[in-house]
Amino acid sequence: MTDTERPDAAASAHPVLRSHAEDAFAEELEALAAADDHPRPTGWRLSPRAVSTYLLGGEVPGTRRVITPKYVGPRRVVEVAIATLATDRALLLLGVPGTAKTWLSEHLAAAVSGDSTLLVQGTAGTAEEAMRYGWNYARLLSEGPSRAAMVPSPVMRAMGEGMTARVEELTRIPADVQDTLITVLSEKALPIPELGEEVQASPGFNLIATANDRDRGVNELSSALRRRFNTVVLPLPETEEAEVEIVSRRVQQLGSSLGLPAPKGAEEIHRVVRVFRELRQGVTADGSTKLKSPSATLSTAEAISVVTGGLALCAHFSDGVLRAGDVAAGIRGAVVKDPSADAQVWREYLESVVRERDGWKDFYRACRETE
Repeated sequence: MTDTERPDAAASAHPVLRSHAEDAFAEELEALAAADDHPRPTGWRLSPRAVSTYLLGGEVPGTRRVITPKYVGPRRVVEVAIATLATDRALLLLGVPGTAKTWLSEHLAAAVSGDSTLLVQGTAGTAEEAMRYGWNYARLLSEGPSRAAMVPSPVMRAMGEGMTARVEELTRIPADVQDTLITVLSEKALPIPELGEEVQASPGFNLIATANDRDRGVNELSSALRRRFNTVVLPLPETEEAEVEIVSRRVQQLGSSLGLPAPKGAEEIHRVVRVFRELRQGVTADGSTKLKSPSATLSTAEAISVVTGGLALCAHFSDGVLRAGDVAAGIRGAVVKDPSADAQVWREYLESVVRERDGWKDFYRACRETE
């Protein structure tokens, strides 16, 4: 998308609920670009080293400017993802729900191309036109097939402009539509049979796709398409402290955009994360008690949602301090997805673990009140 085509967020007539990464962190990207003296692949706004700093946090070389972390996770995983985009292989971010696949994809595109909006959202109804191109049928009928009558897909636009395209939830897209990417990724060209032409990718073009581990078997990637990707698996947070940091950081960002006060009551964030991790792993944090796991994923993203909901409750209906009662209902709703099975798992966890845990009496009472 060119500068004239893309809306300028700064000049927007009205505020937006959620800015694109390249707009929200424009100052950081500009500071990194100004100080970046490392080699940049053709078409990249930053060098791979600067992209890594943008994603993982650090300081702008030669200044005291601090770059906030966008992704909390293994450095090597991020470096492999960045290096992949500097090759002719596309990048597939794979992981269970809540491992920040979409978040990392957006920020990678923002840092590499300065534009994260060339996006195809994968669903069961995604059509081939979303990957290739469609037609303005009024112009098609009046003028016949022509470039002017075409409606380019985000992938086609990214190819022509040497940008990074994004495909979310690739395995939710029908298999025949997925396979339209094979020629794009292998030949770096998109045929237009109606015109007897093709669009060839400009330097800088690449594609980032995301897929959910839990979706395996929905629309499994063909072996031919999978070979065109370098797959990077995003892990769940390794430690409780890392997950608390992620949840705290995202809740603060979301709260700011929603006009909510900064969270007070960090203890409840620790409790939500502890409950999610224990039920997800099927064992208490000290390893002393084995637990049944519910059918729900209990991802980090869901923990963020529970805490954000609790923050809204305490901000609007209490004194702004996050307490057990503010997160109890949200936790139960996240855990109990299947009322017949998960309700029993949750009840057993409350009685065998939460009830006996020192300092958790208020949390136990709040959770029981939601029953």
